[in-house]
Amino acid sequence: MTPSDKRTLYFQKYLLMAESDFKGVGKNELNFQFLGYFCATFCKHTDTLMMEVKEISSTSFDLFNQLSQNDHEQIVMCQDNATGLKAIIAIHNTVLGPGLGGTRIWNYKNEADAINDVLRLSRGMTYKASISGLNLGGAKAVIIGDASKIKSEAFFRKFGRFVENLNGKYITAEDVNTTTKDMEYVAMETDHVVGLPESMGGGGDPSPVTAYGTYMGMKASAKMAYGNDSLAGKTVAVQGIGKVGFHLCEYLHKEGAKLYVTDINEGALKAAADQFGAIVVGSEDIFDLNVDIFSPCALGAVLNTEVINRLKAQVIAGAANNQLAEEKEHGKMLIERGIYYAPDFLINAGGLINVYSEYIGYNRERALTATEKIFDTTIEIYKKAAAENIPTQQAATQMAEQRVMDMMKVRSTF
Repeated sequence: MTPSDKRTLYFQKYLLMAESDFKGVGKNELNFQFLGYFCATFCKHTDTLMMEVKEISSTSFDLFNQLSQNDHEQIVMCQDNATGLKAIIAIHNTVLGPGLGGTRIWNYKNEADAINDVLRLSRGMTYKASISGLNLGGAKAVIIGDASKIKSEAFFRKFGRFVENLNGKYITAEDVNTTTKDMEYVAMETDHVVGLPESMGGGGDPSPVTAYGTYMGMKASAKMAYGNDSLAGKTVAVQGIGKVGFHLCEYLHKEGAKLYVTDINEGALKAAADQFGAIVVGSEDIFDLNVDIFSPCALGAVLNTEVINRLKAQVIAGAANNQLAEEKEHGKMLIERGIYYAPDFLINAGGLINVYSEYIGYNRERALTATEKIFDTTIEIYKKAAAENIPTQQAATQMAEQRVMDMMKVRSTF
C-alpha cells in the first residue's frame, strides 16, 4: 500500500467517524449539517491524523539514495513465511576482501529503522577491518523480531541458506542477541560463517577479545589524557554490561579501577557488583558522574549534544558501535570540550580480529597479539587528529579509507 493509499484510508476513516455519530437530521438539512459535523470531527482528531501522517513520512525513503550516500555495494532482503524470517544483509565494500559482519536480532519499530541500522553498521565494519589491517570488507545483517520468540534451528538454517546464496561475498558471525549456538545452525547450511564454538574448530565467543581491544584503546586514551596508561585508581563509568561490557569490567577490576555500571539487566548488575565491587547507578545518572572515563558499551548514537554537555569524564572509550549521533557535529563538540574520544570502530575491533583469525586458521595467541596493536593505532590516531586539528573519528575514518583506496589499485571488488 502506497502512502497515497494510506492517506485516502485515513480520510475515509474520519468520514466514517462523523457518519457514525451523525443522527436525527432531515433530508433537506443533511448535506449542510453533515459537512459542518465532519469538519468538527476531523478537527477534533487532527493530532491523531498528524501522527499517522508523520508515521507515513518516517517509513518512506529513497533506498537507492541511502545506498549511494556511503557507496554501499549491495543490500539483500531475506524473507521466509515458513520460519517467519525477516532479515536484511548489507554489503558496504569488498575491496579488501569478502564482507564480514555479525548478525544481530532486534525488534525494530519499522523496516526503515532496520535498514538505516544495517547500513550504518556495515559501513563501520569496512572501517574496522581496514584500520585493523585485515583483508576483509565490511558487511552486516539484521533480523527483525523479538529474539526471545523467533529463534529456532529451522530459522537459523534458513538464514544460512540466504548467506550461502551470496557465494562467499558475505561472511556472518554472532552479534547482539545471537550466539555461537545459533551460528552452529547457520553452519549446517553454509561455510561462510565464523564465531563457531571451539569444539567445532572455531574461536568461540569473540566477546572477551572485543573487550580486550576496548581495554587496550582505553589504556592508550588514558596515556594521552593523563600521561601514563595505568588505570589503577581511575574511575570508570560503564554503560551496558552485556557480554563485552562484563568482560571489560573484569579487565578494569584486575588493574584496580573503580567501577560504576548501569544496565537494564538486573542479574548482570548484581554480578558486576558482587564480582568487581561495581557501584550500580541509574541509566540516566551514568552521564552525570564525576569520573575519569566514560565507556559506552550498549547500543549506538549515545553521544548526542545533551549527553556530551553532561559528561564530566576526560576520556570516552567504549565498545558500542556508532557512538556519535552525528559524526561531524559531535566529533567537533568533543574537541571543544577537551574530551579524548577513542573511535569506536578502532578500539572495538578485537572481536573482528578474533573471527578473522578463525577465517584464515584459528590461533588464539595470534588473535590476542593482533588485538594488542589497537593500543599503538589509537595513539597514532590521537597524534594525527591533534596535528591536523580534526576529530579523532575523522582521523580514523581517513586512515581506514586511505587503505581501501590504496588497495583499489591492486583489486576492485571481491
